[in-house]
Amino acid sequence: AFRLSTSPLLPAIPLFTLGGYILSAGGSSRRLLRLINALVGWMPGGLAIVIVLLLAFFTPLTGASGVTIVAMGGLLLPMLVRAGYPERTSVGLITVAGSIGIFLPPSLPVILYAFYANVPLERLFVAGAVPGLLLVAAVAGWGAMRGIAGDARRTTFSWTELRTALRDARFEVAMPVVLVGAMLAGFATLVETAALMVAYTLCVECLVYRDLDLRRDLPRVAIQSATLVGGFMIILGVAMALTNWLTLGQVPMKLLAWVQSYIEAPWALLLALNVFLIGVGALMDIYSAIIVIVPLLVPLIAAYGLDPIHVGVIFLANMQLGYLMPPMGENLFLSAYRFDASLPSVYRAVLPYVAIMLAVVLLITFWPAISVGVVGALGIGAPGT
Repeated sequence: AFRLSTSPLLPAIPLFTLGGYILSAGGSSRRLLRLINALVGWMPGGLAIVIVLLLAFFTPLTGASGVTIVAMGGLLLPMLVRAGYPERTSVGLITVAGSIGIFLPPSLPVILYAFYANVPLERLFVAGAVPGLLLVAAVAGWGAMRGIAGDARRTTFSWTELRTALRDARFEVAMPVVLVGAMLAGFATLVETAALMVAYTLCVECLVYRDLDLRRDLPRVAIQSATLVGGFMIILGVAMALTNWLTLGQVPMKLLAWVQSYIEAPWALLLALNVFLIGVGALMDIYSAIIVIVPLLVPLIAAYGLDPIHVGVIFLANMQLGYLMPPMGENLFLSAYRFDASLPSVYRAVLPYVAIMLAVVLLITFWPAISVGVVGALGIGAPGT
């Protein structure tokens, strides 16, 4: 707990979470929903694409995957059902869409992984961009196909509506550019970027749009955010204790020796790593998994000559998948709670999406150019850049 409290990363966690909660409590979701609907709602299956993009955008802002399911599920499910989407497909779409977006900035899991694996944060964000977009496109594509098969209704494209929606949501659209630009350009540290996000969201929601009142609404939002962060701190403190125990027991070295005695080829290690990480994601919170599992992986990555950035992308992609794996996937329970549905019905609803995401994760694993190739092509983090 003391090590955690003295970590230079620590202030970023509550600040990013508070910024996301301010956005969720205000009218940002409504404005972004209108904008995305104006952009792609006219396409066949467009509403499914709209909802996937919306939830993928908000997941990294809130700092927790399941928050978007609980916060927005009650609004989005009736929209899908009214538009003609089957209810099971709709529940599955919202559950899965609320679990992706982990690679988009300012994602706390990416930041935490970069910190504990000692890899450059900007390289990890760039490497995760294409895999993250592939996961979003795969989920949105399947949802759109189900909408087309059910002859779901769609909107009519209007340049006037698009311009109006873009003008209304211009501050939300500009926010990731401002935050990521400030951090990657070296104008702000990670913690300063998190503080900038809180100041930005407060100005937008309380002064520009006036969706929130500083006296009436901000204390409530702050308490909700602090409750979530407090839970994380307890989990992270215990996870760090477990990591210390594993390190003192030389478990990473013993694990390396055991793996090397059974697995020789790097591709076989990557395949085994996927199976292992899916199980970890189904049983552990992503923040605990990063603290506990990453120190075990570092010796393996070095011994087999694997790219640590590529392994980081694989790790985070599998954590997303683990949220949805029966029987213990965290977001399955949140979805069942939010939609008052039985767990078996939620399992059936997410099964097609899980199969699609698994295919994408395997593609990411065995085609490194999707992640590290982009980093190399852009020269991110290379000497002299």
